[in-house]
Amino acid sequence: MSRSVSVEKTLLKHKRAPIQLVENRVCFAGPHSELSIYDTYEQAQKVSLKADSLLYCGMVTGAKVMHTKQRDNIPFLPHESFILAPKEEVFIDFPEAQFHNPTTCLTIAISQERVAQICDRMNDIMMESLPSSVTLDPNQHLHTLHTQATQQVIDRLTSDFLRNDPDRDLLVDFGVSELVTRILRHHGRDALLRFTQHSPDANGLTCVIQWIEHNLAQPLDINQLAKMACMSRSRFYESFKRQLGCTPVEYQHQRRMSRAYQRLQEKCSVTEVSYELGYLSLSHFSRRFHQHFGMSPRQVAQSKLHS
Repeated sequence: MSRSVSVEKTLLKHKRAPIQLVENRVCFAGPHSELSIYDTYEQAQKVSLKADSLLYCGMVTGAKVMHTKQRDNIPFLPHESFILAPKEEVFIDFPEAQFHNPTTCLTIAISQERVAQICDRMNDIMMESLPSSVTLDPNQHLHTLHTQATQQVIDRLTSDFLRNDPDRDLLVDFGVSELVTRILRHHGRDALLRFTQHSPDANGLTCVIQWIEHNLAQPLDINQLAKMACMSRSRFYESFKRQLGCTPVEYQHQRRMSRAYQRLQEKCSVTEVSYELGYLSLSHFSRRFHQHFGMSPRQVAQSKLHS
């Protein structure tokens, strides 16, 4: 699988001789947060991981298999994010770790106070299209693909943690806030999608989201979507972007990419997935996929852990 070259190069400068072969840890403290780098040099099973605060986990090299209370045998690969809720415990297998080719993962522990501050602001935004009974809850685990944009945030934040700079703490705080916002935005979209599935006619925005979800291969007509939402074009565009953090076209692209990744994991061919999602050119689909995830569709289709 592809790896984050930027993060890997940054971390290589801070590699030290391992004290232990499984989950050898190096830590860097920041405001409201802590970066930990874990290297594992031999295969291992059911290694425990738990934190007192929200814990962001990102793979750098190699692969893990995660076991949670809700699910067993979850492949965890580069370009994926795994969020642990406070006090949640997971158990990890390291099927590929070797001494000269270690499995490397980074975690960022974020204080509950910082998460709560950002969550309150995000809930105020999401309340416009969700019922008051549905709110963002950061205290739940999340396993998701992350985009190149999120990967850039992680690269920059990791570099900021490791730098010796008078503005280091300020830069780290900005980066942590952006990462938490992206995590909560993903939670919010998931909550909005679940609500839309159960109540597609709740409001104009849910009608549009439902239509996009069931017509991912179709080109978008913003004027028609605005009519569907019973809004003017400008109001619809503004409302959609405020609620989902992106334009309708960007949202459709993100949903297409997520569906493509899922279908490739199910061992559908790259060509089949491309045409299923409305791409008339296989090379165009492959290029957009690589831009989004930093890896090719073929690499996902050939992943051993998803076999």
